Amino acid sequence: MFTGTAVIAGVIGAAIAMPAVGGVAAITNTAINSFDSLPKSLADPVLPQRSTIRDSEGDRMAYFYEQNRVVVPGKEIAQVMKDAIVAIEDSRFYEHNGVDVQGTLRAFVTNQQSGSVQQGGSTITQQLVKMTLLNNAKNKDEEKAATEQTFSRKAREASIALALEKQKSKERILSDYLNIAYFGSGAYGVEAAAQTYFSKSAKNLSLVEAATLAGTVQQPGAFDPKRNPNDSQTRRNDVLHRMLELGYITDKQYQKAVKTKVKRTVKFKSFPNGCTYADDPYFCDFTLQYIRNESAFGKTKRARIKLLENGGLDITTTLDPGDQNASQNAIESYVPTGDYSNKIAALSMVEPGTGRIKAMAQNTRWGTKKEVGYSAFNFNVKKKYGGILGVQAGSTFKVFTLAAALDKGISPYVNINAPGVATFYGFRDCEGYGFPPYTVANASESTSGTFNMFSGTKGSVNTFFIGLERMVSLCRQAEIAESMGVRLGDGSKLNRVPSFPLGSNEVTSLDMAGAYASFPNDGVWCQPNPIQKIKDSRGKPIYKFTPLCRRVLSSQVADTLVALLQGPVSSGGTFPGANFGRPIIGKTGTNDGANTATFAGATPQRAAYVAVFDPRGFNNYPLRDVVINGNYYGKVYGAVIPGPIWRSAMAGAHSDLPVEGFGQEPKYINDEFQRQEEEKKKRQEARESADEGAQLPEDQAPEPAPTEDTRSPLERLRDFDFGSVFGD
Repeated sequence: MFTGTAVIAGVIGAAIAMPAVGGVAAITNTAINSFDSLPKSLADPVLPQRSTIRDSEGDRMAYFYEQNRVVVPGKEIAQVMKDAIVAIEDSRFYEHNGVDVQGTLRAFVTNQQSGSVQQGGSTITQQLVKMTLLNNAKNKDEEKAATEQTFSRKAREASIALALEKQKSKERILSDYLNIAYFGSGAYGVEAAAQTYFSKSAKNLSLVEAATLAGTVQQPGAFDPKRNPNDSQTRRNDVLHRMLELGYITDKQYQKAVKTKVKRTVKFKSFPNGCTYADDPYFCDFTLQYIRNESAFGKTKRARIKLLENGGLDITTTLDPGDQNASQNAIESYVPTGDYSNKIAALSMVEPGTGRIKAMAQNTRWGTKKEVGYSAFNFNVKKKYGGILGVQAGSTFKVFTLAAALDKGISPYVNINAPGVATFYGFRDCEGYGFPPYTVANASESTSGTFNMFSGTKGSVNTFFIGLERMVSLCRQAEIAESMGVRLGDGSKLNRVPSFPLGSNEVTSLDMAGAYASFPNDGVWCQPNPIQKIKDSRGKPIYKFTPLCRRVLSSQVADTLVALLQGPVSSGGTFPGANFGRPIIGKTGTNDGANTATFAGATPQRAAYVAVFDPRGFNNYPLRDVVINGNYYGKVYGAVIPGPIWRSAMAGAHSDLPVEGFGQEPKYINDEFQRQEEEKKKRQEARESADEGAQLPEDQAPEPAPTEDTRSPLERLRDFDFGSVFGD
């Protein structure tokens, strides 16, 4: 019986699909000979669904989907919707076993009499099989096989439909059909259709609404209730009439329903697809790029992409609406979107101790228009996340040289002679190859003298830092920066070059914000992360944010860096105007020739990094002699635009946060280093007294003069000639 039903259905189905083809007997012979080889099973489809991205407070940022679909169980679909679709698509659905020979014969006769396809011969089960095969197709050949108008396809559908009815209940088959069917206007599945056309869930559909949706399935474009309300109404009334004939509704219900205008029932709701329509499109897109690239969301990139494509995800991000608004407003206040200067301002903000990305702002609109103010690039992140090759960091990189020196045990009170211009010799890379002499100048060549880490950092003295770099080597400072997640914009390692402290490496704002967040966090770096949690289509958590942190500096080194970085934002520093009533650390940055300008800083609760530059090319379009936001600048330093942007954004982000300090002064400074300095001072005073012929007690006698050159490498540096590279 199974074979006979399938063969008959296949034969007649083929004739219905191809009424002009003669010789049904010939088709029948083919059917009988080939039926045994037809498939008898069907893999459940993995249906693409609509996903949602939200900010940290749960407010929707954007939808993204391959197909706008929300899969729901049968109990979440109104019974009247089920009745309507059965009435118009397969009135004998509850009577047949997957293939309705009687209905197929009726359609066959009708089509033969008309000479064209007027009625379909496929049951709901067969339609489900066809749509599932098409959904599961892995290539164009399989897609063609699922849709071609041939006997073999109809026979295969019939064979699988008969088997499917033995495997699943009628209710399950019906709900599967309603979830996979297309209803027009980009709505796949009955839930998305109900939301799209009537702004409600499928479980709340009325008779008129259900009949309208049931009518669209045959020709979704022609019977779309929004685009073609008149044709939709005619088709809807056909559905209502069929429901009346089959006893699903009463005559009273029918009369009332057919008088209702489709135009009055439609409450259309659009579901813009993708980050283009988000209020914060760059952060939105970065979130998707992050999922595609990070192993936490799948072992392979293919698995991660599949996770996104299957959809149905509810992604809650770490983006704080208040922090984001404050950051965007700060940028727009100084470098407005579409500013005639064409300069870019980009800001990233990270939470120390967790790595949560709280804000990501830039002064462009999302788009590919070749106009000032539009960009599809995220200027805060690396290239692999939809970003750029980076921006030269300027003197914000000096912190890594400080960290390397402290890590090596060099005292922050070490004195280094730093002329206004200096030339350094003897630099070698990590493989031991030498560099040519390197000439450096301070921002003001009149700045010269003897500096320690406190005074050198406060004034951002270039020749001091190159001298300090000479003491620690080129390798360790780069290793420390990389341990904090800082890489070139293309993801490769940082360049180990003498200009390292002056920020010649091109890096991203997000990486730098993450690095600076580790200093107030006791030397523990946490990977910047944009995602708080992810739920699947059933509401089951599949990812929950866990800080990915590691110690990169000792507590003593981190505490000392916090103390050192308070200098640049204090009186006499490079940007004392950074203060907004909170304990802060910060560092200005201006690269060689003022081609880029940056500012980095943090509190115990937030760390942020700002970069200002020209995307057309740093060297060709420097920050000199420019008009930005109507103001003329002879030269843009880190304290001129990036610093004020940082201050404004951070002030807004902290408006609802309690005041927190950095804790006690580090013992690393007060105890060990201070003790060493006091001992050195006593010995020096003793030497000076001895030179003057003073008689000292025996236990205070000065040390004998050395008979050989025992000068430290630092002292030997004083004999070198010095020269110039600009920065702040």
